Amino acid sequence: MLSRRHMLALPLAAIPGLSVIDERFDLTAIERPRVLRLGNQFLREKPITITASSSTRSAGGKHDYFSEGDYWWPDPKNPNGPYIQRDGETNPGNFVAHRHALIRFGVQAGALSAAWVLTKHRKYAKHAAEHLRAWFINPDTMMNPNLQFAQAVHGITTGTRTGIIDTLQLVDVVRGAKAIESSGVLLDQEQRALHKWFADYLQWMTTSKNGMDERDAKNNHATCWVLQAAVFAGYVNNSDIEQDCRHRFETILLPGQMAADGSFPQELRRTKPYSYSLFNLEVMAGLCQVLSTANDNLWNFTLPDGRSMAKAEAFMFPFIADKSKWPYRHDVMYYDQWPLRQQSLLFAGLALKQPQYLTLWHKLNEDPTVEEAIRNYPIRQPVLWMNPAVDRNVSLS
Repeated sequence: MLSRRHMLALPLAAIPGLSVIDERFDLTAIERPRVLRLGNQFLREKPITITASSSTRSAGGKHDYFSEGDYWWPDPKNPNGPYIQRDGETNPGNFVAHRHALIRFGVQAGALSAAWVLTKHRKYAKHAAEHLRAWFINPDTMMNPNLQFAQAVHGITTGTRTGIIDTLQLVDVVRGAKAIESSGVLLDQEQRALHKWFADYLQWMTTSKNGMDERDAKNNHATCWVLQAAVFAGYVNNSDIEQDCRHRFETILLPGQMAADGSFPQELRRTKPYSYSLFNLEVMAGLCQVLSTANDNLWNFTLPDGRSMAKAEAFMFPFIADKSKWPYRHDVMYYDQWPLRQQSLLFAGLALKQPQYLTLWHKLNEDPTVEEAIRNYPIRQPVLWMNPAVDRNVSLS
């Protein structure tokens, strides 16, 4: 857990509105007002799981998560036939109720858990536990531990590998679930049930055809698969999968996705190159946070040709600081929503001792309100992600 005085011992330029004591950057002082505002708001809202809505187009049952591929549209030449793809353009007619419920869950459970971490007030942990029970334990409202019917495409498939990215919304949830274990709000059998759900889901992710195909993607989908697998494996103490995720980061993700200048070519060629570049960097930064150990710090890992997370962060930094300098095409949708308070800046600023990253991080918008932006901003509560093996200047209790 984080101490009441969560101090980052890094020399920083003065940041307006912050209390800088002995040149230490106080993350708690920054995050506390936002987290408590959200936590107090969410205390008044009850859990809503996927069983509250359904679609006749789903091939699954009441407890099966269902969504439809974002960029698939009716074919004007064959309106009743299979859908066709329009990359980057979201079809507003697709079924998204389960996705909205999952995003809401991720936002609320993450904030409630973070509020517990910062205050130790059990009311926050207690309400976070209500969400966890509803989604993973209560037989009437729980979700089945698979995404077999996620991002289906009308007339083509009842579910695709790409749907697995939908449960990226659970990474804050799981970090929070681990954080509130010490609060005593969950019974031992409830904790075992939660662990079993994520062990079962991890089994499905690593053995199903959709899961393995998503793992082997060449872009941000593979990165998101590895982050999920790493977070879930850490929660259920599966060290073999954690080690496999480290290996994938070092031998597959970094060499396969990063160019010599630190950019991600697979993201730059998309119709939303700016937001996808930020998104992939965000997820890779999350991987470094959860997978780094004292003996294997992924923030310091460098390929023989010099490619590294330091290079990736340095590539994007000037375009986060001033988007007008972005030399590539603009995103076809939601370009005005970015950047947000990118956690990659915070994590890299701490791990790589780059105060300018922390200064910029604090200046950015931490409260997106547009659903597309919220969805692609999965690491929302950085106090749940501190790693003493990496953030050695962070005081942890």
